[in-house]
Amino acid sequence: MADDDFVAGLLAQATQHSDPVYDSEKKLFENTVADSLDNDVDNIHEGMQFPTAEEMLTLRRVSDTIPWSAYLIAVVELAERFSVNLSFRSSVVFTNYIQQPLPPFSRTGAGGANGQSGALGAGQQMSTGLTTFYQFWAYICPIAGAYIADTYWGRYKTICWSVAVAMLGHIIMIISSVPGIIGSRASLGVFILSMIVTSTGTGGFKSNVSPLVAEQYRITKCYIAVTSTGERVIVDPAMTTTRIYMYFYLFINIGALIGQIGMVYAEKFVGYWLAYTLPTAVFCISPLVLWYGRNRYHRSPPQGSVLPAALRIWRYAQRGRWSWNPYKTIKNLTSNDFWESAKPSKQVGEKPRWMIFDDQWVDEVRRGFKACSVFVWFPLYWLCYNQLNNNLVSQAATMTTNGLPNDVLSNLDPLALIIFIPICDLVIYPALARAGIRFTPLKKIAWGFGTAAASMIWAAVVQYYIYKTDPCGHYAGTCVDANQNPLVSPLNVWIQSGSYVLIAFSEIFASITGLEYAFTKAPTNMRSLVMSVFLFASAASAAIGEAFVSLSLDPLLVWNYAISAILAGVGGLLFWIVVRKLDKEEDKLNNLANGHFVDELGLSPL
Repeated sequence: MADDDFVAGLLAQATQHSDPVYDSEKKLFENTVADSLDNDVDNIHEGMQFPTAEEMLTLRRVSDTIPWSAYLIAVVELAERFSVNLSFRSSVVFTNYIQQPLPPFSRTGAGGANGQSGALGAGQQMSTGLTTFYQFWAYICPIAGAYIADTYWGRYKTICWSVAVAMLGHIIMIISSVPGIIGSRASLGVFILSMIVTSTGTGGFKSNVSPLVAEQYRITKCYIAVTSTGERVIVDPAMTTTRIYMYFYLFINIGALIGQIGMVYAEKFVGYWLAYTLPTAVFCISPLVLWYGRNRYHRSPPQGSVLPAALRIWRYAQRGRWSWNPYKTIKNLTSNDFWESAKPSKQVGEKPRWMIFDDQWVDEVRRGFKACSVFVWFPLYWLCYNQLNNNLVSQAATMTTNGLPNDVLSNLDPLALIIFIPICDLVIYPALARAGIRFTPLKKIAWGFGTAAASMIWAAVVQYYIYKTDPCGHYAGTCVDANQNPLVSPLNVWIQSGSYVLIAFSEIFASITGLEYAFTKAPTNMRSLVMSVFLFASAASAAIGEAFVSLSLDPLLVWNYAISAILAGVGGLLFWIVVRKLDKEEDKLNNLANGHFVDELGLSPL
């Protein structure tokens, strides 16, 4: 069999090389890859030629083709991202709706060609606070959605019900903006209710759609292929997952770009009722595509709650490692053998009754915890990214726009992503691979932190010059003439472009890679849960952002951007120092053998 040949090939290499680096890598694959070859339940790897340990080190790695069912799910996400529900960028429309007052003689909130659209007139602090709360709630709910999917309903059913909840939120949002209600105290209450309902729908959608799209590609082992030029290459499932998430993110931003442009111009020239009705209509595509592909999607059935067992393993591994000496405690808890004591094979005598899993599942749990430790750093990154949704939109309103809606410039971010995602996939990443440079996920994330910090430095410099050139100096956000007409800085609004392009590159490096890392490093029956932990980092960032609301007004906005840049820059540097050792385990973590967990119904292969 091919599996036996692969194992034999690994062992044969042991006697042919003595290079220390090679020997280390050879042992890695002997201990991890070979054990996984007997878990191919669906025979999807039958007939494939697997690489030897030497080939794993020397052959170029490429990605596989993306299944069509993954594109169907991406269309669902495109329609969702066009809509208000879950959209990072649609909340820029919320910024004007909350911050700016209803224009004179307007019953819809439209400002027209030379006016400023608005509705509630609650000010920049209220605007930043509510949009930050919206994001916080949208990213804390996925934990519940993930638990329901992994334990009871499965990802597909959870997504379907979540779409229904989100649709209800859309309808409530439209009601808050119809003439006669918009601008009133009731409008504010109804609008906040719509934010809560739509972001609750997020809980079932966002933590499950990302794992579902990557699950459509089912090959889990590297295999040999020959290109049209005769070159032998390794088709790497990890690289294929990277590619899936890059184009998934591309679809997201196509929806965001088209949706936001339509919403912004509807807000500017017609009114908020149309700005919220357009995405609701497009969102109706989601249930139709979900129904159309119901028999085409590969679905992972719910396997019961394994979270208590995972947490119990973690607690069990800590036994005897605590000390009154903090340094010794940290050293014990981070040692290489931390998880070994929790493996069933390491138990002396009769193992505890709750150990209804094998050693390989403990390795998967360890990998999942390692991924979650990576996500702990992400709130510092999202703190920079979140400026796109509120403060940068408000900054644009204090600059010369020449009739351009102040919230349309943020579309440079999705536009840059649509342009540069294919360039990274087809040009930059392959060029790095051909040059022998392994741009691993953790390296990408570190670079993402750096480019996010650069984006905030750009914004801080722009804000500094706005204060220098605005007629009201450091109070540019409330500057009006004697007739209450806005006075703005002579700086052209397109100067903001650098911030949006830099943050787009940071998303390619950090945000897309975070999705990939959450999927590839989670135990199979905890993928939605680990994905929700990644998303929760954004909720934590939103909570931290609430502490920065006091800086989201004149004359403190330069400090707002500067502090965000410092936190992301220093955080990215510390992140790389901490994860360098983990980065060296990338291949080992991607090639773990499948674990087994015994639930109440019997043995469940994972």
